[in-house]
Amino acid sequence: MDLELRGRVALVTGGSSGIGLATVVRLLEEGMRVATCARDGGRLETALAGIGRPDVTWGRPCDVRDPVAMEGLVAGILERWDRLDLLVCNAGASRMRTVAEAEADEWRDELELKFFGVLNPLWPALPALRASRGAVVIVNALLARQPESRLGLTSAARAGLLNLARTLSHDLAPEVRVNSLLLGLIESGQWRRRYRASGSNLSEEAWLGGIAADRGIPLGRLGRPEEVADAIAFLGSPRASYITGAALEIAGGQGRQP
Repeated sequence: MDLELRGRVALVTGGSSGIGLATVVRLLEEGMRVATCARDGGRLETALAGIGRPDVTWGRPCDVRDPVAMEGLVAGILERWDRLDLLVCNAGASRMRTVAEAEADEWRDELELKFFGVLNPLWPALPALRASRGAVVIVNALLARQPESRLGLTSAARAGLLNLARTLSHDLAPEVRVNSLLLGLIESGQWRRRYRASGSNLSEEAWLGGIAADRGIPLGRLGRPEEVADAIAFLGSPRASYITGAALEIAGGQGRQP
């Protein structure tokens, strides 16, 4: 199916590895021009060099929590390509803290990353997104609906982010569509490192299958970054022109409805 993305322009935050990098690659396959950013400039440079498409990719090391950096990034995109059609808010991390353990500064940092990791790139991008009748896809997690006590900070912040996405879908309509992805367990470098550190005699696939069974994932495995990227490409495309305010679970059947 042609997603009608050819010639359009996307910004993917957190694009140096994992889901972000898979999304950059997927959008390039659809004929888009893609800008991305990451805090680790060396990793970002290596990732873009591996793609080998300097004519249609551009990256800049910066932190989504820095509004000035985000303004400069969006300005660079518009100077280079004169449009912006899709913003993918992917930068983020989890913090292993219960509510009782967390210090006030940790709360502030977590809320700043989850909320301003979306708002800082969105604010400067909004005029261009409105002009192109574009889309925003926010990468969130099942924790927004299914909190875990050992991830108390992140659970609360992600729940707030889900509410923010829904609010934005109303506030920015009809010019800009806003949708969320609620992710379960997705394969990543972190899981591969855990497998190596486990010293298990099982294959990596079998070891991850055991994790999936322990977590009660009906499909019996972890998701792949490419599967998330496919969903992002669809939700960011004109083919999803009547979808806004949605929260799509990509979790192998593990999720719970609110």
